[in-house]
Amino acid sequence: MAARIFSDRGVRWLLATAESGAATFLLLSLHANSTTAGVVYLVLVVGSATLTGVELSLYIAVLCALCFDYFFLPPYHTLWIVGLQQWIDMLTFVAGCLVVSCVAELARRQAAQAERRRRDVERLYTLSQEMMLHGDAEGLIRDLPRLVANIFQLESVALYVHEHDRIYASPAELPASVAAGLRSLQSGTQPPVALTLGFQGAPLTLGMRLLGALGWTPSNLSREMAAAVAAQMAILVARSIAIETSTRIVAARESERLRSTLVDSLTHELRTPLTAIRAASTTLLTSEQLDGNSRHEMIQLIDEEATRLDALIGEAVEMAELDAKVLRVHLAPHHPRALLEHALEESRPGLAAHRVQIQMDPPDQPAWFDPHLLGRVLHHLLENAAAHTPPGTRIILSSRRAGDRLEFCVADDGPGIDSRDLPLIFEKFYRGNRSGGVRKGSGMGLAIVRAILAANGGSIEVSSRPGSGATFRFWVPFIEKEPSRKEPSPVLPPEIASIDIP
Repeated sequence: MAARIFSDRGVRWLLATAESGAATFLLLSLHANSTTAGVVYLVLVVGSATLTGVELSLYIAVLCALCFDYFFLPPYHTLWIVGLQQWIDMLTFVAGCLVVSCVAELARRQAAQAERRRRDVERLYTLSQEMMLHGDAEGLIRDLPRLVANIFQLESVALYVHEHDRIYASPAELPASVAAGLRSLQSGTQPPVALTLGFQGAPLTLGMRLLGALGWTPSNLSREMAAAVAAQMAILVARSIAIETSTRIVAARESERLRSTLVDSLTHELRTPLTAIRAASTTLLTSEQLDGNSRHEMIQLIDEEATRLDALIGEAVEMAELDAKVLRVHLAPHHPRALLEHALEESRPGLAAHRVQIQMDPPDQPAWFDPHLLGRVLHHLLENAAAHTPPGTRIILSSRRAGDRLEFCVADDGPGIDSRDLPLIFEKFYRGNRSGGVRKGSGMGLAIVRAILAANGGSIEVSSRPGSGATFRFWVPFIEKEPSRKEPSPVLPPEIASIDIP
């Protein structure tokens, strides 16, 4: 490295000597007088001072002064200076060269400093843009050391977050002594602070609050730039901590709200059939004079309410399965029409008052899907259609292949769904404000449907106009051949997975 610097410096000095000689040869060839020679030499000194610095410009100034005296001041071809006028000319030339060299060097340094500040501002702007565009605050904290290292061309950057008592570094390996130094930085310390192994450090503070520390190597950040970077990163860390705290508070409130909603809903829905069962059973036990028809009605009421109670408990169990993330998808070859027929047969007691049709687009070729889970989806949709449409209306089940999807459809001729309810009907515990049926469900059925389809890699959508019925269309991937054998894993939407069954 030293040999290279010496070589570069030697080349520059040789070039400066050659430039002085070339200028002198040109002036002698043109028979220039002392005034012209002085101006040319002065321009050469100014140019060297502007481009290379004061050291080389002074060397050129000395060469130019010697050439000026030797060739252009009498007595010629000697270095003697005779007479007051020659002394004044020579001293004026030397003083001018010195002043111009110093002024040019100052301007060059100011220009270099301005350029360095411009680059620093651009880097700070780039860093702030990365911080603003990154959506995940916690992920940004992990990526910040790498971003700072790339933007400011540093070898290693480490970020210590006091709230987490954790260090994030790029590269990941960080010497223990440097980590200890970052943890020891206190609020009020002026950056940069020398650590071990060539690292520099700066505390991250916001007001009087110590948020962490920043370390980097090599130490090529100025004091102003280190303070600016530390201030930006302190704001980011404070923002990330605030978002994390707010998220925890919102999650806790939402969890408590969901728990309360679920408890209230289940309590109300479970007590309704239990009350009817207790009333009917009490009547049977205490009223000895009931005739056969009245006893049959009481027994039929007990059976209906027990069936309703069983359905509510089944929905709660399904929701608990989703919450426990134990839902597994088991693919098997199955015909779509057989799935529709089986779902219709299981739901037939609730569809006795409706006209149900099955429509298929040929051919009815087998596909790989989970018939149990899709059967649960169809059961919920058929139960929903039966509950919210008047007796005697038509319900149509259909299936078709649409590209790489296997689509199923449940359509009815009922009163439809109010436009205000459409965006919300798949939300947990939501029950529409206006319903065409005689009763309302627990509000869990359609949320369960969406979660099951998400686990199967599919989705569901609904279209409806009041008075024209409703159409629920859902799909799963169409798989013709047996998929590769691997342990299936549950895929649940985050809003379903957050439910806590008490």
